Amino acid sequence: MSATTGSSPTDRSPSDPTQPLEADKSLGQLLSGLTEDFGALVSTQIALARVEAKDEFRHAARSAQMLGAGAATGYFAVLLALFALAWGLADAFDSTWLGFLVTAVVVGVIAAVLLAIGRQRLQEVRPMPETSETIQEDVQWARRQAS
Repeated sequence: MSATTGSSPTDRSPSDPTQPLEADKSLGQLLSGLTEDFGALVSTQIALARVEAKDEFRHAARSAQMLGAGAATGYFAVLLALFALAWGLADAFDSTWLGFLVTAVVVGVIAAVLLAIGRQRLQEVRPMPETSETIQEDVQWARRQAS
């Protein structure tokens, strides 16, 4: 049998499903290879999980910073509104309190915008989507191999 026809067991193409890939290996060697491959797969999944977790943590930290900035700005809005109310009551319809009230409203709008942006960014955080997907694919592959 010639090597050009592909009928020799050593020259078979890897896409031939009727031929074993490693026919000359013992069961122990095949199981050892399977164990090594599984170990490599687990190591790869752990490395992917680390990278994804790091990226998602950075995104969550930035979102938390926006939420913190929004909360701090909201606190100042309440503080200014309380000052405006106090000055307004103290001056009994004098124009000074109106300036404080307008300032408080502007700061309140800024706080609302910052909180909305931070909330939206926090909702975009997805815990390790690629790792979850590849683990599911690996489980499905293993089930197909076992059946």
